[in-house]
Amino acid sequence: MSTWEKRLNKSFLESGWSKAELARRSGIQYDSLNKYLAGKVDQPRGDSLPRLAKALGVSLPWLRDGTGGATTPMLAARGLTQLGADTSIPATPDDAVLETVANPHADKDYLIRFTCPEFTSLCPITGQPDFAHLAIDYVPDRDIIESKSLKIFLSSYRNHGAFHESCTLEIATRLVDAAKPKWLRIGGYWYPRGGIPIDVFYQTGQAPKGLWIPEQGVPPYSGRG
Repeated sequence: MSTWEKRLNKSFLESGWSKAELARRSGIQYDSLNKYLAGKVDQPRGDSLPRLAKALGVSLPWLRDGTGGATTPMLAARGLTQLGADTSIPATPDDAVLETVANPHADKDYLIRFTCPEFTSLCPITGQPDFAHLAIDYVPDRDIIESKSLKIFLSSYRNHGAFHESCTLEIATRLVDAAKPKWLRIGGYWYPRGGIPIDVFYQTGQAPKGLWIPEQGVPPYSGRG
């Protein structure tokens, strides 16, 4: 294993992420990342190294050559790559990166709620737009979800073809994978397709005992009534 790969593995282990999460955060193919970590590539070409350095919050010269210090101001900013930066909407949800920061009150159980009243995706059959009001509640553990990365992730569905059920559960799964919360629930309140509104709900087991969980407050679709 060459020196740069040792530094890559060190940074990867310190991140605490899975390989899949690092692949998402860096925008590098999972198979390519596996080869880098296994020492099967001398040194990646193109923008792979800058992507890895940025995602891991380490300096590019240090990762590539071992020169200078490992950390950068970006790592001091907890490795965030989208907050405060010009970030385009990814072509697909798979290309979007959900970022997290340390929970400032990890010793307490409390609820965080995100609402997205203008969520948009596409019908996978007709290509017509679907609209939903999403309500996401979660109890953080060590990490909380950075809201700009969530906004970009949800926006990446605007050209994504999937049924209501698939979109709702995919979003929940990605959030759980990224932040590993103690508990999460999502309510997908979809506007009618073919005259029938479809609402989709999911939660990860029981909420912590004694937690105050307000109603999501989204009424069922009732047309003009």
